[in-house]
Amino acid sequence: MIAAKKLEYTRDLPVRKSVDVFVAGGGPAGVAAAVTAARAGASVFLAESLGAFGGMGTSAGIPFICRPTDGIHFLCGGIGREIYDRLFRDGGAGPEMKYDQFPPEIGGFIYNPEAMKRVYDAIVSDSGVDFTFHTSLIDLRKEGGRVTHAVCAAKSGLFAVEAAIFIDATGDGDLAAMAGAPFEFGDEENLAQAATLCSLWSGIDWSRKEIWKDGAALDQAFRDGVFSVPDPGLPGILHTVADSGWGNVGHVYGIDAGDERTVTRGMIQGRKLALEYERYYRNYVPGCENAHMLWTAQTLGIRESRRILGEYQLHVEDFVRQAVFDDEIGRYGYPIDLHGTRPPADGKTDSGTRLFDRYQYRNPGESYGIPYRVLLPKHLENVLTAGRCVSTDRYMHGSLRVQAGCFITGQAAGMAAALSAARQVTPRQLPVGDLQDALLGIGAYLPNRRKQKETLPCA
Repeated sequence: MIAAKKLEYTRDLPVRKSVDVFVAGGGPAGVAAAVTAARAGASVFLAESLGAFGGMGTSAGIPFICRPTDGIHFLCGGIGREIYDRLFRDGGAGPEMKYDQFPPEIGGFIYNPEAMKRVYDAIVSDSGVDFTFHTSLIDLRKEGGRVTHAVCAAKSGLFAVEAAIFIDATGDGDLAAMAGAPFEFGDEENLAQAATLCSLWSGIDWSRKEIWKDGAALDQAFRDGVFSVPDPGLPGILHTVADSGWGNVGHVYGIDAGDERTVTRGMIQGRKLALEYERYYRNYVPGCENAHMLWTAQTLGIRESRRILGEYQLHVEDFVRQAVFDDEIGRYGYPIDLHGTRPPADGKTDSGTRLFDRYQYRNPGESYGIPYRVLLPKHLENVLTAGRCVSTDRYMHGSLRVQAGCFITGQAAGMAAALSAARQVTPRQLPVGDLQDALLGIGAYLPNRRKQKETLPCA
């Protein structure tokens, strides 16, 4: 085996920004973190590697917010509620949704991703957050357990950002992993949930197409050789406006979001798979005889990557018992949603559907608590996580990874970062009651903290 060549490369970098809070990633969690921190008085720089905010919910073509309520309470209150309100005000919500109406069978709502991009642009810009698109985190500088600088790459070159507190909202846990935080990845075989390259469709007769029955003819299509890989996992195409729809269809397996080689392969496979689905819809799904797949997303829809290990790991037992924690920073209630890690051997077994049916709340008002400790990576003093990479087991990751969950953890991370920077303490040293009270003040749903405050004796 030929040894890999090595190149020693050293250079001085300009420290272009010196801020209270650095946020890596501008998806739902990153936007919530950055905006919350800025509004709380912190100076913030946010680096987003793509050309828009929103991550999976915009650039990856997955414009669906899963279960923002428990049927009674708006769980992602605060920044999540503000984004929701602005979408409806600007006409960005899908045609099946009415304001404040969340039918259990829908469990969320679809929106126009272009409208969402504009909502994010306005909220982030108006908050005073300093940010640039097409700016990637590529390295860190550390002193002991503290990160001192983030190294970013952009068209203008490499530069560093100095900060007191760092928030990892990359989705993949890139910042925390670079800093040396321990993490878990995938299942016992180190395989992550399948990814999907989402798509935009037109030519659909929505008066005849039945939502959620897209996969009814898959068995026949498998027998007819329509698909190169028989795979029963088919969420489907959801109505947007007129004759169009957003397609969350098809699985790409064996993807490690931290390995650009597998992601590259996944993009190519996803584009080929989209054509197979076009053939399927046109020939097997009523109302789709004239359907056309117009566009595939500019980035792969990643469901699972690193789970950074924190001071507490949220477990599926916490879902079952509707856990309550003293250090809650929110509550959530989306079901356990795990897609397969490889195509089923029989082409029929869909273990993810069984888990989704088994682990879900069926009564209004049911939810589980999210403890602050899941945002605190082990061995790091001034780093917080937010979004998909917070500390959970695989099952709970399948629930908390979606956008409403990201709003909750992002908002909490942003407030914790701002308070910690202002007081010159680490996020671990921050009194959690102070954090909870600050979150209550901006509309977070924290019923247990509110009850606790109501029962305290008067001073």
